[in-house]
Amino acid sequence: MTEPEHTNQPKDSFLYPRSRYHGQFKPEHLVFNANLQEFTQRLTYICALETGGKIPPEEAYAKIKHLWKQLKQSKKELGIGNTQPLED
Repeated sequence: MTEPEHTNQPKDSFLYPRSRYHGQFKPEHLVFNANLQEFTQRLTYICALETGGKIPPEEAYAKIKHLWKQLKQSKKELGIGNTQPLED
């Protein structure tokens, strides 16, 4: 017998928390915010694994570096930060 799907919601929200976006609404900002939250969550797991002795520091560093490159690529592809600010 399987559990009803709704019973996984509290566990999923605990394991994969998402915060509301409060910035200027643009689709690319919303997507980047989701990518940033995922980056943060994965970073937390990697740090916990390294701190707990489950992975060596070199592996943790390599994984974090890879995540950072993915986030940077996401920022570039979404065009975040490419516009010049308006001058008053």
